[in-house]
Amino acid sequence: MSQTVIHPLPPLIWPDSRILILGTMPSPRSRAEAFYYAHPQNRFWPVLAAVYGEPDPDTAAGRTALLARHRLALWDVLASCTITGAADSTIRNPVPNKIGDLLARYPGIVRICTTGATAGRLYRQLVQPHTGLPAAALPSPSAANARASFAALVSAYRAALL
Repeated sequence: MSQTVIHPLPPLIWPDSRILILGTMPSPRSRAEAFYYAHPQNRFWPVLAAVYGEPDPDTAAGRTALLARHRLALWDVLASCTITGAADSTIRNPVPNKIGDLLARYPGIVRICTTGATAGRLYRQLVQPHTGLPAAALPSPSAANARASFAALVSAYRAALL
């Protein structure tokens, strides 16, 4: 069943952040746990840890520290949308987050990456015309993206983040 969702999470960002990683919208599990990529089958956190040669901290505090240590910021393209479950393919009525305002407050951001094709497309359509900054669309770490192996994800994320 489709529902209108208002993004509930603040960006995770620090004054020295250099790379902004954008998803589309937090999943129902992430909204319930009030933290990004909270579904245990999502490979985002294990991939990031592997990129930096660290174990997955496996807690919100540890994962937040991982981002801060590597000067990564995390948020989502959308402030609201109508969506069924966590399926990006069902997104309707997308309204972007104020990413331009965020970039103005954090001028150290020099690169933007998206986690998946839909996040990349929505960023290009709704945000890039205002920011002028392109985004590298990385493969989705979702378990639903079975065609991307863990090794392929690590390779793609490493190339974009290091």
